[in-house]
Amino acid sequence: MEEGIHVAISAEKLGEFFGIPITNTLVTSWVVIALLVIVAFVVSKRLRMVPSKFQTLLEEMFSYVYSYVAETLESRDMARRFFPLLMTIFLFLFVGNMIHFVPGIGSIEYHGEPLLRAPATDLVLPLALALISFFVVEVVGIVGLGLVKYGGKFIVNPLRDPMGFAVGLVELISELVRVVSLSFRLFGNILAGEVIIAVAIFFAPYLGPLPLMLFEIFIGFLQAAIFALLTLFYIKLAVTPVAEH
Repeated sequence: MEEGIHVAISAEKLGEFFGIPITNTLVTSWVVIALLVIVAFVVSKRLRMVPSKFQTLLEEMFSYVYSYVAETLESRDMARRFFPLLMTIFLFLFVGNMIHFVPGIGSIEYHGEPLLRAPATDLVLPLALALISFFVVEVVGIVGLGLVKYGGKFIVNPLRDPMGFAVGLVELISELVRVVSLSFRLFGNILAGEVIIAVAIFFAPYLGPLPLMLFEIFIGFLQAAIFALLTLFYIKLAVTPVAEH
């Protein structure tokens, strides 16, 4: 009998480790982390005072991004603090999104289940990253402006300033909704791309998937960049005083 299209919204469980479920998205996350650590180690060992063309390209790319972060935050000191976090988020998501486009990856199975799967197709990972982003932003806002001044963005005496109270309430709700919007935007786009490619492979296995894969590579890059950029913009908003905000 011809097999149909297999689409799993939740990550497939491969086994357990001391009662902790091991899913294929978790395995892929470990693979991505290992790849990034290895690449960082190799690149750091090959750095030279007289840079090669490849080193020059990397330095220009990172310098451009770093300058953009510094310009957005209006502080090179803050850029030094948050650039590693933002680049880590971007590189982790980008490499994770690209994993399932490597030829042959989808055919690797363990106990009848795909061994590797894009981490962002499991809602747990986008939600975890969104929570990390949320707590970083809140801590930065409290440290940067002080607890009272930062809390004043959201909590206003309704008797003294009814309009300010309404605006503060909307701001508080939007602050909490960021966790949902960040996680579901990433999860929905990456999962939708995986489903579309699976459908294309089923109906047009030779030529159909290629243009879609190229488009999804762009989407994978775009979603990783959007997540990192939104975290950057939220940090900027957190340290902006109420009047300027």
